[in-house]
Amino acid sequence: MIHVRELTKSFSDLKRGHVTALHGVSFDVKPGEIFGLLGPNGAGKTTCLRILSTVLRPTGGDAEIAGYSVRSHPEQVRARIGFMSGNTGIYDRMTAWELVEYYGRLYGMPEAQLQQRLEEVFRTLQMFEIRDVLAGKMSTGMKQKVSIARTIIHDPPVMIFDEPTSGLDVLVARALLKAIAALKGQGKCIIFSTHIMREVEKLCDRIAIVHKGHLLGLGTVQELQDRYEQPDMEELFFELISQHDESSSSSSDSLVDQPFRAEQAR
Repeated sequence: MIHVRELTKSFSDLKRGHVTALHGVSFDVKPGEIFGLLGPNGAGKTTCLRILSTVLRPTGGDAEIAGYSVRSHPEQVRARIGFMSGNTGIYDRMTAWELVEYYGRLYGMPEAQLQQRLEEVFRTLQMFEIRDVLAGKMSTGMKQKVSIARTIIHDPPVMIFDEPTSGLDVLVARALLKAIAALKGQGKCIIFSTHIMREVEKLCDRIAIVHKGHLLGLGTVQELQDRYEQPDMEELFFELISQHDESSSSSSDSLVDQPFRAEQAR
């Protein structure tokens, strides 16, 4: 369902100069699977997800979503994904029903199909009690439900969640994770980005550990723990990041030493 091949993204920064946010990242995600992108802030997770959702164009490599390339067929990709981040960004003067209905129309859903789907989504997410509540008067948990509803209203086969529990209290975060698990049960192909270990262990079938744009490990939690001989997820995470940083530091020192050694040899 999702095929990512050698995905690379570089850009120019006024302070840092040329920056590579992703270095040839590759992975696959199957239908009915929750695939976790785990990494610290600034690891490149959001850059990767923005490319997959066609917000950014890759510098190198490509990705296919439901058979369509993010490079050559971005409109078809957008029609087949649902994207949700930790920022609800909903309109205060619209009700829950109006907001979700509005997004359904943006996706070009026929009116009869949209109304039927609205009933189904509101029933599934238990949202009828907030159907006519203005977004400006909603709690954080209510807004998150609306965000999920507008993400799935067009019934996309692929779902992308970028740090969706960021800033949520424990109860709201738990309810959100439960809703995502239910989507897996419907056969959805799901990418779940987070930096929270317990979410990965509880929710994800397989994970990719990302740091400074590099993919450091790929597999199930148990496979990675066995492969790197680490007793738990937290130790595995810090071990892979430490190894990468030490390797990068050694390479940088070697490059710095080269001009000095060349000068000595003269």
